[in-house]
Amino acid sequence: MTFLSKNTPSRFIFLIDTLIVAFGVVTAFMLRFDFQFPDDNTRPLLLLVAIAVVVRGAGFLAFHIPTNIVRYTSTRDVVRIFYAILSGSLVFGMINVFTHTSHSYYLFPISIIAIEFFVTLVGIIGYRVLVKVAYLEIDNPNRQKREVIIYGAGNNGLITKRTLDRDAGVRFRVVALLDDDPGKQGKKMEGIPIFSPERLPRLLKEGNIAQVILSVPGIKPDRKQSIVNECLSHNIRVLTVPPASRWINGELSFKQIKKINIEDLLERDTIHMDAHRLKEDLSGKTVLVTGAAGSIGSEIVRQLLPLELAHLVLIDNAETPLHHLSLEMDKEKGPVNYTCILGDIRQKKQMASVFARFQPQVVYHAAAYKHVPLMEDNPAESVQTNITGTKVMADLALEYKVSRFIMISTDKAVRPGSVMGASKRIAEIYTQSMNALNSTRFIVTRFGNVLGSNGSVIPLFEKQIRNGGPITVTHPKVTRFFMTIPEACQLVLEASIMGNGGEVFMFDMGHSIKIEDLAKKMVKLSGLEPDKDIEIIYTGLRPGEKLFEELLNDKENTLPTHHPKIMIARVEDPVFERINEHVEALNKTAHAGDALAIVKQMESILPEFESQNPVYRTPS
Repeated sequence: MTFLSKNTPSRFIFLIDTLIVAFGVVTAFMLRFDFQFPDDNTRPLLLLVAIAVVVRGAGFLAFHIPTNIVRYTSTRDVVRIFYAILSGSLVFGMINVFTHTSHSYYLFPISIIAIEFFVTLVGIIGYRVLVKVAYLEIDNPNRQKREVIIYGAGNNGLITKRTLDRDAGVRFRVVALLDDDPGKQGKKMEGIPIFSPERLPRLLKEGNIAQVILSVPGIKPDRKQSIVNECLSHNIRVLTVPPASRWINGELSFKQIKKINIEDLLERDTIHMDAHRLKEDLSGKTVLVTGAAGSIGSEIVRQLLPLELAHLVLIDNAETPLHHLSLEMDKEKGPVNYTCILGDIRQKKQMASVFARFQPQVVYHAAAYKHVPLMEDNPAESVQTNITGTKVMADLALEYKVSRFIMISTDKAVRPGSVMGASKRIAEIYTQSMNALNSTRFIVTRFGNVLGSNGSVIPLFEKQIRNGGPITVTHPKVTRFFMTIPEACQLVLEASIMGNGGEVFMFDMGHSIKIEDLAKKMVKLSGLEPDKDIEIIYTGLRPGEKLFEELLNDKENTLPTHHPKIMIARVEDPVFERINEHVEALNKTAHAGDALAIVKQMESILPEFESQNPVYRTPS
């Protein structure tokens, strides 16, 4: 079929459009005279057809109508066609004014203009829609398509459906829409029935569904979990539509519809922050962030950017990540006054020069070593960075009269079983003890594993799946708490403005997650079968690792705050002189490099610390 050719000439399209115009004029005349108009109207009719073809042809060329590829006709093209036809009808009206003024008659009767307008409009648009549908069906017949269900019968769902319809390279056919709105259920949208999400199990069982696409932005985590779990139980892939802000030139492309990832499934309800108070508190201040290029530090930086700070000082000893962060900040809209410092928090002279130069008013201390097995092999580095580095920054905050110092800690500091956890707990105690010395408020925030961080199992599992396996899990019963990086950083900022100083804030981490289940779900989300396509092997707990992390929201050990996700740990108020003496002695031992002596000294500082590493256990 010539009109379905991929290279149909514009002149051929123009010819069809003008024939539709001629048909429109004749049809208008026939309708106007009830298909029985006198013979003497034949000559005026031919004249009107000729004038209409010339006028409308000029309008089509002016609006570039023939140059549009018919099979890709869009809403914008329809709007241009409407304006082209409307402009032609206005010209007909102007001709009428001229003929009535000069010869006292209307060349184009008003009824003819109105009828021809609608007939031509419907004909021009209808022809294009017919060609588009025919092209899609011939190029991509339904029998070759796989069935798709879209969650969301709103604007995003409609756009997603049309994206699938227009992409000739996509072999999917939407067979059902799901929506929580009872007012939409039982109805149809562009011929597609709308069902309640509770109908999903039946649809998956009865149909030949290939994929389910989540088109709704901000879908509730519980609803998302239930849909995905149901799909995975039937070995059906789940895709998600990105936010409209990430669409290319405001239009959704099928290539942007990606498979859902594990981070999406582990999200929780949106945190409600006191954004106004936070901005009011930090606006116009100089803020320093250590470990600024790390997972947590960089996200804190991102959340600080809209708060209109006077200056943002970023410290990290990792050159490339810090460079990447600076490039990201340079792309921010509006001026961002920031300085990147490539430095080591353990070097007091260098850090003192930074404090003297910038005079920060708030410090977020995120720099730390965090990999448990690595710190077991390098306890001296763990002490010098996590403890001595924290002491350096806290001491300088005191000396330079910083308003607030916020240390970011970990759930592994709760009854620690590793060198890393013990080092963070000692750092917590030292930071907390500083609060009694002057007006600087020293605050500790503590949370568990964050999804997508450099130390998370998620990137490791993703890499192992890409490589075809196996996935390595330490133990079939090991569990961990997880939260997203943005959520953790939001809570850090919220706690930083609610703290009076001396508190150890703990975050509600929700329910612990079995790592084995996490691995299996990630395999299924990749469209594979665990233990069939991807093997899962168990390597055993590594030195210093515990089977279960402590439950952070234990009400017997915490006090509530006004924020439902933030608690205050019930811990003993430390005495500065005592902990300072311990830290100084521990630092000297760390410089000597005797690993066993370091661990034993840490155990003497923390009675609750008992190393889980056989290397550091004294034979009984």
